[in-house]
Order: sequence, then structure tokens, then C-alpha cells
Amino acid sequence: MKYDVIIIGAGPGGIFSAYEFAKKSSLKVAVFETGGVLEKRKCPIDGKKVKTCIGCKPCSIMNGFGGAGAFSDGKYNITNDFGGTLYEYIGKEKALELMNYVDEINVSHGGSGTTMYSTAGTDLKKRCMQNKLTLLDASVRHLGTDINYVVLGNLYKELKDSVDFYFNTPVEKIEIAGEGYRIVTGSGAYECDRCIVSVGRSGSAWLESVCDELGIETKANRVDIGVRVEIPAEIFADITDELYESKIVYRTEKFEDAVRTFCMNPYGSVVNENTNGIITVNGHSFEDPSLKTSNTNFALLVSKHFSEPFKESNAYGESIARLSNMLGGGVIVQRFGDLERGRRSTPKRIEEGTVRPTLAATPGDLSLVLPKRILDGIIEMIYALDKIAPGTANDDTLLYGVEVKFYNMEVALDHNLETKHKGLYMIGDGSGVTHSLSHASASGVFVADRIIAGK
Repeated sequence: MKYDVIIIGAGPGGIFSAYEFAKKSSLKVAVFETGGVLEKRKCPIDGKKVKTCIGCKPCSIMNGFGGAGAFSDGKYNITNDFGGTLYEYIGKEKALELMNYVDEINVSHGGSGTTMYSTAGTDLKKRCMQNKLTLLDASVRHLGTDINYVVLGNLYKELKDSVDFYFNTPVEKIEIAGEGYRIVTGSGAYECDRCIVSVGRSGSAWLESVCDELGIETKANRVDIGVRVEIPAEIFADITDELYESKIVYRTEKFEDAVRTFCMNPYGSVVNENTNGIITVNGHSFEDPSLKTSNTNFALLVSKHFSEPFKESNAYGESIARLSNMLGGGVIVQRFGDLERGRRSTPKRIEEGTVRPTLAATPGDLSLVLPKRILDGIIEMIYALDKIAPGTANDDTLLYGVEVKFYNMEVALDHNLETKHKGLYMIGDGSGVTHSLSHASASGVFVADRIIAGK
């Protein structure tokens, strides 16, 4: 079968590309997705009969309509300060314009009752400066995991009659076919004039093989390694009530490494995340008041960049996560007081603490997992945050590990996000250009608009 455009991956980038084609063109478009439709994406872990990952293939949390962002906290950060380097390709004004356009679409498809937060005018910036911290500027639309699901469902309903979706159909390879491309799957081959690859983090290994086969240059990206902190919501309430998501960066005194907060979830829950069979930790929160907890959680991450000859940044992060899985059977949890005293946490110590964990993790010792340099930076950051949110460094603060953010290698692309092969584009987190829902979505809009305009 022949299409004008084939999109590989139904994550944010792929969805918003498809949306643009459906609304602004008569092009024949297909989307191929490894996972299933949104309503059939179910993780079997229920905390009772199934308590840990059983290795479903494909993983319903990472694959399917909506991509890995489908069950995320649904935070769309409108900023060029973090979330990727899309602005380096398309310009800062264009990047912000497209992120705001994505926000308008989300609001019109079920997100109208949600809040847009902004760092503009906050005095937190001054408080951070006074304590050797930096607050990054952003506007943040928080959909919540529940409303995010509704928005995605509405987008699919609108697209399914205009775009051909091939679910549970992983693409095996991309071949050059004349002036177009052939997409090879287990159920057959399909041809197209233009191909947009939007496979996200879960498709990193596959995308690397595609780049090797097609001679597309890549270079190693960074990996972020750290923990997820869980505290009583009241400790961060002054910050989260005003900003919801605050991206705060600290440069450590000992090593001058950058440590940052990431994915803040007020009144939320800590959750497992499966990446290529490795169990790491993440966080969710909801708009529905009945689903809120009494805790706030957020990640503290240390970015590690590697130089030649080492190129396996993701493998490095995976090895640390696998060690955590080996020692704890999955995610490890430790009281901050126990970490400082050089002892492992036990079920009894966790039970006697004042913070009730929202994830059933294995009490243990994170110092046996995380490299000393990374752990020292996290401890420094906790004491720095304690100055703007007293209580962060309490003994009973819970640390879950490990949290790892894998970034795909950076693919060599031009200002159109096009590879050296004309008509072959790579967008979203899979390209290494974006690291967030808003940037990935905006990259999808950008490429679709360029194709529609014939550029």
C-alpha cells in the first residue's frame, strides 16, 4: 500500500503530526505503532496479585497511542530553558509559538478546566538566588494523568477516520525505495513519499540500528541519574500551590555538577516505570481531588555527559538501574536519615517514619547502587532545598531509586528536522532533540507544516 506520509510512532510527536495533516491537508497518512490503542493499554501490576513487572511485550506503559507520555503527569512546559533543544533548529520564537499552539489544542480537546502556571512575577526566584539555587523560567499547563488520558482519547476519536492507524505493528526496518521509502513490518511492507520517525525513548535501540543502516550520523547524548524524593505535601506547598512545577538547578560545591528538580507531583504518587525491561521510578499526580495523596514527590537528577571514546551513556544508566533491580528486586526506598547515617532502611524504620510511602518498594541502601559523586550531589541538593522549603532534609524524607532519564543519541538533522535523506524526518524524544511532551508535540507540528507547505 502506498501513502503520501507514514509516521512511525503514535507518541506526542506522531499524534500532533497526524493532527496537522488531518486538519490542513488531503494527504494520505498512516501511523504505525508498536503498542495498542489507548483504551487497551493496561499494566498488569495491581499491587495485589501482580506486584512487580512481568515483562509484557510490548510494555503498555511505554508503548501505544500517546506513547510514554500517556500515563505521565501530563505537564506541558512552555519554555526554551529546558525540555530539549528544538529552538536550536527552528528558532526560539517559532518553538514557543508551536508549544502554545499545542496547548490550545489540548485545552480544546478536554483540558479546558486545567490550570496554566507561570514563574513570571514569583518571589521564589529571589529566594533561590539567595540560596545558590536557580529557578528556570516556564509556563506550565498541568493536565494531570487523568485529564491527559481524556485529551488523548478525544484526539484519537478525531483522527481515526482521517488517518490509518496500524496498532501492534512494530516497524522492522526502513528502506530507501526510489525517491521514497519502504516501511517493513511483520505483516507486510508499505511505501511512502515521506517518512516521519517519532519513536520516543523506548525506540532508541531500534532507531540507532536504522541510522547505522542508512548511514545517518549520530552522537552520544547525556543520561540523567538520581532519585525520587517523597515528602509531606505541606513542605513544598508554598512552591507547588503557586507554580505547581518548579525546575530548580543547583551547582554542587564539591564537584560543580548540576543537580536539578524534575517532574514535581504535588499530592501525587510514586510509580514504577519499565524501560526496556529495567524497572525505574517515576511520579504521577491527578486533577481529580479524590485521587490526590498527602505527599508530594519530585526527582533529583544529576546529568552526566561523556566524552570520547565512551559513547554508551544509556548503557551506563541502565547498568546502575539493573544494579538497583538486582539488590531490591525493583525499586529501592531509603529514609534520608538512614542514608546520612550510612545504614540501610528496614521495613520497621520505614513504618516508624512520618512519611507514608505511596509505592511498595524494597527498603535498602542507595549508597550501594548510586556512584558516590552522584549521591554526594543529591545530598547537597537536599540541604540546599531545605533552605527554601524547610523540612526537605528531615530524617523521614523518602528517597526512591533509581530514577534514570535516558536520552536518545542526537541524530544529525537540518533546520527542517530532516536527515541527509530527503523526505526522512526524525522528531520527538527519539531524535535526541526533544525531552518533553511540549517540545515533542511541537516538533511534530513543525515537520507536518513544512511538508504541507512543500518545503
